Amino acid sequence: MTREVTRRHARNGNVSLAYEVFGPDTGEPLLLIMGVGAQMLLWHDDFCRELVRRGFRVARMDNRDAGLSTHLTHLGEPSPFTMIVRPKVAARYSLGDMARDAIAVLDDLGWRSANVVGGSLGGMIAQTMAIEHPERLRSLTSIMSSPSARIGRATVRTNVKVAALLRKPVNSAQESGQQLVDLYNLIGTPSDKYPRDDKWLAEIGAMSFERAYDPAGKLRQQAAMLAAPDRTAALAAVRLPTLVLHGTADPMIRPAGGRATAEAIPGAKLAMLEGIGHGAFPRDIWHVMIENICAIAR
Repeated sequence: MTREVTRRHARNGNVSLAYEVFGPDTGEPLLLIMGVGAQMLLWHDDFCRELVRRGFRVARMDNRDAGLSTHLTHLGEPSPFTMIVRPKVAARYSLGDMARDAIAVLDDLGWRSANVVGGSLGGMIAQTMAIEHPERLRSLTSIMSSPSARIGRATVRTNVKVAALLRKPVNSAQESGQQLVDLYNLIGTPSDKYPRDDKWLAEIGAMSFERAYDPAGKLRQQAAMLAAPDRTAALAAVRLPTLVLHGTADPMIRPAGGRATAEAIPGAKLAMLEGIGHGAFPRDIWHVMIENICAIAR
């Protein structure tokens, strides 16, 4: 892969946040935030470059406990059982902490404000930024997300399948790449609807393993998501240009999550993506996503 980007680190207290920047200093600021356990690499390089061609300066970041950002291993591994029955006890940090991580990236870039785009957990972090730091956002785009982990949540059957896949030991970059391909066979867009780039997924899975393999870190992120309060009431006070994108075939955060987000935020635009699953969006619909992102940023 050819990747002409600038890599930097921001700091929020003791947490170092790795991020990469595409595009000229003169571009319109835009920050991309990824979901649970996912590294910034899942924002495809070409997707970022297309946003640059549309006039943006694009930053993508690794959340805490992912990629090249700080891994809070000293906080231990939360119990999956406790995460379900007593999520506030299981959580080692909050979505508010993760939102402040993103603000630290904006600070490091010298951006007083930016267009913020978040996917899945990243959408929840972006929503939290809009609630707690509204002056730092020019626009909000929430993708495949929800105002609450309980709205639009996956079926038990989907969760069991995903958990079984992710429990399998991964001992090499190649195995990590195959696991990511297998994951998107379960939760991604059906390949009979749009072609899926399994070669790219395998490459990203392998690169992610080499950068940082941390299943416990993913659990800590998930615990923060599950412990977060329902944001519906707080989102009613958001007065930002807001876009909600959601796939109609998303099994991980079902369409009710996207609809609830759009209904909660006054004036939000909802764009449902027909036949699209969770994450790793097919190249064939990038133009729809980018057109909508450009329109809300304007």
